[in-house]
Amino acid sequence: MSHWGYGSENGPETWSKAFPAASGVRQSPIDICPVNLQTEQVKPLTWKYIPENEKTLANNGHSWVVNVDGQGSELSGGPLEGKYMLEQFHCHWGASDEEGSEHTVQGKKYSGELHLVHWNTKYSSFAEAAKHPDGLCVLGVFIKPGKPNNDIAKIVSKFNLIQHKSCNAKISTPMDPSNFLPKDSGYWTYMGSLTTPPCSECVIWIVFQEPIEVSHEQLKAFRTLKTYCSEDVCPCDEYQGYLKNNYRPTVPLGERVIRECRQ
Repeated sequence: MSHWGYGSENGPETWSKAFPAASGVRQSPIDICPVNLQTEQVKPLTWKYIPENEKTLANNGHSWVVNVDGQGSELSGGPLEGKYMLEQFHCHWGASDEEGSEHTVQGKKYSGELHLVHWNTKYSSFAEAAKHPDGLCVLGVFIKPGKPNNDIAKIVSKFNLIQHKSCNAKISTPMDPSNFLPKDSGYWTYMGSLTTPPCSECVIWIVFQEPIEVSHEQLKAFRTLKTYCSEDVCPCDEYQGYLKNNYRPTVPLGERVIRECRQ
């Protein structure tokens, strides 16, 4: 499979043909149900980000992505041993406001899900960390329709520059990733994987219980991005080349345990 995606011909049900890890036993996302939970007291989860360190906004053909200079950032505590550095953050959404989150809660879908991707600094690089079971930590934040989000507005304002795959735009306005993290929210944590190919089983997931609000208009703007390069022919798929649906459906939890933690 030369190009993976979310359509009927190259979507999640086909990924394991080219990416064997996608059929593993530690895959993500999952449905979070009370019967699977263990409630635990853990040391507080703490984070620090440098607002001026966001470098570029990109369309990678699968989502918008904010690439970050992680120096000075730090995520630690909670279920984590050691310190993790921010690498990038991106988003998943659906064709309508009724779907789009990758994780679900008792079957409930949210309109989208932000992912803040960090890597364990005991390893030499992001690429090296992604080879290890504790290499990455992803913070998952549910999105629901509501009032406009000021930081999302900074991203959407650049969409005219990244309409097509492989387009990039410089971020000129400081953006603090901590603004995306719900205040005073508990979270669920479990051992999982990347939700996009190669679906490596190297992620400690922390999924916040409380969603953040993004306006209907901002969600609608996400769906205007295109999955192909400007010099390419528009693919004749069910989405006509638009990035309208970029979430992986949930996979079985198996014998894994989900822990519920309170800040």
